[in-house]
Amino acid sequence: MVEKVIIMGAAGRDFHNFNVYFRDNKRYQVVAFTATQIPDIEGRVYPPELAGELYPDGVPIHTDEHLAEMIRKDRVDLVAFSYSDVTHNEVMHKASIVTAAGADFMIIGAPYTMLKSEKKIVSVCAVRTGCGKSQTSREVVRILKKMGKKVVSVRHPMPYGDLTRQIVQRFSTYDDFEKYNCTIEEREEYEPVIDMGAVIYAGIDYEKILREAEKEAEIIVWDGGNNDTPFYQPDVHIVVFDPHRAGHETTYHPGETNMLLADIALINKVDSALAENVEKVKDTIRRHNPGASIVLAESAVIAEDPDRIKGKRVLVVEDGPTLTHGEMKYGAGVIAAKRFGAAELVDPRPYLVGTLRGTFDKYPDIGTVLPAMGYSSQQIRDMEDTINRTECDLVLAATPIDLSQLINIEKPLQRIRYEYRDHGRPLLEEVLLEKLGE
Repeated sequence: MVEKVIIMGAAGRDFHNFNVYFRDNKRYQVVAFTATQIPDIEGRVYPPELAGELYPDGVPIHTDEHLAEMIRKDRVDLVAFSYSDVTHNEVMHKASIVTAAGADFMIIGAPYTMLKSEKKIVSVCAVRTGCGKSQTSREVVRILKKMGKKVVSVRHPMPYGDLTRQIVQRFSTYDDFEKYNCTIEEREEYEPVIDMGAVIYAGIDYEKILREAEKEAEIIVWDGGNNDTPFYQPDVHIVVFDPHRAGHETTYHPGETNMLLADIALINKVDSALAENVEKVKDTIRRHNPGASIVLAESAVIAEDPDRIKGKRVLVVEDGPTLTHGEMKYGAGVIAAKRFGAAELVDPRPYLVGTLRGTFDKYPDIGTVLPAMGYSSQQIRDMEDTINRTECDLVLAATPIDLSQLINIEKPLQRIRYEYRDHGRPLLEEVLLEKLGE
């Protein structure tokens, strides 16, 4: 008998699992995706162009709030959990809802969904959102390009728009952002790579993306999202750890899986974390994955003009997902404000507009920083209005992109950047080349 399936996701891993595991498998009938974490992605349809011959009408995407009701109504046999950066405790709460409603609960084995390439793959993933994957993956690209290798990045999916136009996306110039109608979250990942003179792919069908990337690359760098495992089988798997959240490496799904699979365990932010927490993370890695090579790194905070920060009342704008489901209390912007002598961090909450009020209601622990939420044009407008309403002397924008190119900020603005730096030996370059056999 055909098993009815619901795939729980967040417009990323769920689509990949469908493509590689369920799409052409007549044993299963996927009746729906459920969506969470990302605003306004439910209510769509995974289109027939992507869903394949067994799904001529596509597959509907619903919110996961009515999961138990959907299981009972459609007599669902199996629910496949397919999203990332959630506590182990939360995963089992979802499992309890599913099994109480009468369905089996499943997590697909990470290696099973990894596509194999004819080219070498270096993957950069993490144990939590906001550990510093992006700056690390850019450092890997720099190392490989310095060797004379043809390198292409492939980014974990962020398909928040028209899915039929996002099957395979190639970014090499800023014009491509307009071509694909990119959100702020997408630009944050792609823009710094293009600034390096490199190419980055993304999209939905990662088999097709891989075959296109192979045409122009000797080595492919998988640039992970959240704390998800790679979609491609890596020759070297780099996993980034955050000592500001020591202990999370064993309590979040699927970050712990990444830790167990790591060839290189990179502990980032050691320049701003407590030494005792760095040691705690080291001990955890050695206990659970003693074969991994440990590299220490810094997330170097760079201000355009540090003297302008001193004594100012500043509004700090940080990376959105890091503050929301990543649960970080602060990022590079707050570090810069404190390091360079800001008089005060201005609380944005009295000035919030529109959808940002909902973001703070859902994530009440965000505190006195503003997450750069840009999943939709409405969110971007609300962020612009919120910034301009906030009574401050200076805006510190600690996102990877230049916000002033996307919104009209009527206040003095200074960008805060963060870059990868080795923290003593062994250097990432030394360990990576050894693992690659170069």
